[in-house]
Amino acid sequence: MSAVQAGYAPPTPPDRPAAGRRRLRWLVAATVVWAVLLAGLTWWSVRNDPPTVKEQRSLDQAGPVVDRAVGVLTAAIGADGVPALLPDRLERGCRVTPLDDGASLERGVEVATGDVDVREVLRRVADRLPAQWRAGVSTLDGEPLLRADAGEFVAVEGRSGGPGRVLLTAATGCRPVGAGYRAPAADAAAESAALARALGRWGGATGPVQVLAAPCPGGGTTRTARAEAAVAADQPLAPAFGVGAAPVVDSADRYARAGDPAVLAERVDERVRVAVTTSCPG
Repeated sequence: MSAVQAGYAPPTPPDRPAAGRRRLRWLVAATVVWAVLLAGLTWWSVRNDPPTVKEQRSLDQAGPVVDRAVGVLTAAIGADGVPALLPDRLERGCRVTPLDDGASLERGVEVATGDVDVREVLRRVADRLPAQWRAGVSTLDGEPLLRADAGEFVAVEGRSGGPGRVLLTAATGCRPVGAGYRAPAADAAAESAALARALGRWGGATGPVQVLAAPCPGGGTTRTARAEAAVAADQPLAPAFGVGAAPVVDSADRYARAGDPAVLAERVDERVRVAVTTSCPG
């Protein structure tokens, strides 16, 4: 037997380069197949899986969820107060990621409740909300707080808005803007006419009439017409709204009456803000 010379490498068998090339081709093919499979699974997941974070739904996708939530909230108020839709709050400039700007949308309903227990009102509203919202009332900083999830990461809250007033809101949190938010439109001729009659007692509206709307759970829309008028400090509010149901609130600075439509008026300095609302049926 001969000794192997130091520094000498035995020759590679002639079939090894071919075997290496075959293994390389199989590796490349497997990588391509895996990439195609992963891309297909990603495409299917994006189209079919529910979102796992709110950033996966842009504002134009989340906005209709907020609108529907507002309609559900007005229906859930029932006979516990006089509702009026609030102007939506659309705020831009929040950060979806450190590099991407976004926007947030909040819509709400103010409810005149009179001199009643706010916690009890919130509890009854929570009981009327859809079961899948998982609504409940807790305590935050000593005050009752309603929390619920309207789906698509839209948060619903309810809290005291001051004496005899409850605020119910639905909010998206910061989202990619996408195509943007477009508020629902509706014909509020009846509400606008009732508003004009009331404001006519004080010389008419001092600015444009704002119409707000949201879809009702059973079809149709809830609508609020809002405007302001200049009113002397000693001029009472109730006579401007004629005869109707017994008011829930009737004071020098606030007036609220249920009905079809309902009326809510509040004095601010030398102006009165009036909202006339047709609510979703409970």
